[in-house]
Amino acid sequence: MNNNDPIEYPIDGTLDLHTFNPREVKTLIPDYLDECRRRGINSARIIHGKGTGALRETVHAILARLPYVVSYRLAGHGSGEWGATLVELTTD
Repeated sequence: MNNNDPIEYPIDGTLDLHTFNPREVKTLIPDYLDECRRRGINSARIIHGKGTGALRETVHAILARLPYVVSYRLAGHGSGEWGATLVELTTD
């Protein structure tokens, strides 16, 4: 396997950003959510971690600009709390 070969990532509605470089997030999130919609997945969970909140703010800024995002909110107890964001996508 070459370091430039794409890595297969499961599209199951949960995206854990811990395994990615923060520079990749701006294209990764829209690409991932597009693929979720293509597969009929209209609810997603993005795990950004708690940390300083910088990555969470970046995630929310990206989500706010995507026309197919109906809503997003911090996850509740048992779903990651403020270390994850739940996203609802349009069905069209």
